[in-house]
Amino acid sequence: MAGMRIGELASAARVSTRTVRYYEERELLRPASHSPGGERRYDEHSLERLQRIRELADILGSDLDEIGSVLEAEDRLAAMRGRSRPDDPPTTRLARVAQAEEINVNLRARISDRIKALAVMRDNLDARYEYYQELRAELEPQIAAEKSAPAPS
Repeated sequence: MAGMRIGELASAARVSTRTVRYYEERELLRPASHSPGGERRYDEHSLERLQRIRELADILGSDLDEIGSVLEAEDRLAAMRGRSRPDDPPTTRLARVAQAEEINVNLRARISDRIKALAVMRDNLDARYEYYQELRAELEPQIAAEKSAPAPS
């Protein structure tokens, strides 16, 4: 898929070209290269990145700043993995582990905050549902009684 045009990338990811451009404007996605004429070109990594953005949007909502923060953290972790060598001194490896732990802790905290907010929302919806059930239990017998009552003469 090397050298995909923007329309091909959008089609493969099932989004519009406008969406791809918007994600580029927000610096969430970058073309892999440009053609000699200046057209954007995308590769398999671009498609994976675009699919990850869409996945995060489904999970986190449309908060592109939040999505950008997650992508940035994932990019930092990937870069650290790319620099890691088995023959690196233990102190270097330990420093990378500490950085990775910090990134992980920060991401977990953000996700935990999101989970708490969703739990509050769910609890509010549950309370409303219980209220609606109580209303239903109150109204259904009244409706049944009205239907069974003789018609006024």
